[in-house]
Amino acid sequence: MAAAPAPPQAPPKPTWDPRRPQAPFPWLRPTIRIRLTLLYGGMFLIAGILLLSIIYLLAAQAINTGNQPPFKIASGAEIKVTSDACPAVNNANNIPLSDFNDAISNCIDKQRQAALDNLLSRSLLALLGLAVIAFAFGYAMAGRVLSPLGRITRTARAVAGSDLSRRIELDGPDDELKELADTFDDMLERLQRAFTAQQRFVGNASHELRTPLAINRTLLEVHLSDPNAPMELQQLGKTLLATNERSEQLVEGLLLLARSDNQIVERKPVDLAEVAEQAIDQVHAEAEGKGVVIRGEQKPAVVQGNGVLLERIALNLVQNAVRYNVAEGGWVEVTTEVQHGHAVLVVSNTGPVVPAYEIDNLFEPFRRLRTERTGSDKGVGLGLSIVRSVARAHGGHIAAQPREGGGLVMRVTLPV
Repeated sequence: MAAAPAPPQAPPKPTWDPRRPQAPFPWLRPTIRIRLTLLYGGMFLIAGILLLSIIYLLAAQAINTGNQPPFKIASGAEIKVTSDACPAVNNANNIPLSDFNDAISNCIDKQRQAALDNLLSRSLLALLGLAVIAFAFGYAMAGRVLSPLGRITRTARAVAGSDLSRRIELDGPDDELKELADTFDDMLERLQRAFTAQQRFVGNASHELRTPLAINRTLLEVHLSDPNAPMELQQLGKTLLATNERSEQLVEGLLLLARSDNQIVERKPVDLAEVAEQAIDQVHAEAEGKGVVIRGEQKPAVVQGNGVLLERIALNLVQNAVRYNVAEGGWVEVTTEVQHGHAVLVVSNTGPVVPAYEIDNLFEPFRRLRTERTGSDKGVGLGLSIVRSVARAHGGHIAAQPREGGGLVMRVTLPV
């Protein structure tokens, strides 16, 4: 009888521990709490020693001054008592003994009080000087201890500007700040890998999605160019071609939305006035077909950004303003200018009345006022979503406001 097979053995345990190695004496770790305790405790001890020494010297001087005899006895034909501090005892021979003793006591009290007042005033001056020195030294030491936080903050600002390659790489003692900096560096490393993978995916998806749609469009156009094709087939081809074009617009919008969600790394000077003029030229024919008048003054407003994406902002806003307008007597006003250090693009239009509570929904993908955006032939429902994403990627924002009588006022603000 054959022997039973041996049960599978458990896999060997990993020899590498992903956790941070623990120090043999964790209580000896130079943490910030211990360093601050030693620093400020030492400063308090030094200040106390200095203050005690100064008070001791002042007290010794005051005692030395207070030990000076308030009067002198001069010998001669007769004993005379003289005093510079107590003029009342100079004529001691002419006053009773009790008054003489009272004068001497009062003189001693005045001299002691003067010494105490002198000690108090000098002690207050010494305390004030030590306080100024202590605050200055404490400010300098606190800045030195907290300087790694400033480095972390500057790196975070650089990362907020889309520079994910920045790292803190903090040197120094293995304390809480270094642990925070190392954790932040690890997080940045993961974010950089994630954004790199996202950009790679967007590039691959752009190619994979555009190619079949372009092929379908070419095939449909070839079949529609055949003059012998039946009328039903031509009508079906036109319908499929419109559907294919809508799908291409949707893909382009989604890819542009994905790209614009990231910060703009390469920035060049772009004039919003030129961008707005190009957008108006592209929409001019459509506006004439709908009887919409485009007006407004475009003043120079140069910003740092991506020209293609900024042109998409103006084009989407002007297209929406033309398409969602009134049937007769409609107008669209496009203005650009610089206000308070920011470039401003304003697109206003006549149109249906928009409730204020519906404004936020207009910027959501595939959403339209009271309806789903995808159910209309006016667009794919991504125009305002792309505008908001591009504005945020350039460090700006967009605000919408209903007009009295109908229509909207779209205001894009970008840093100069």
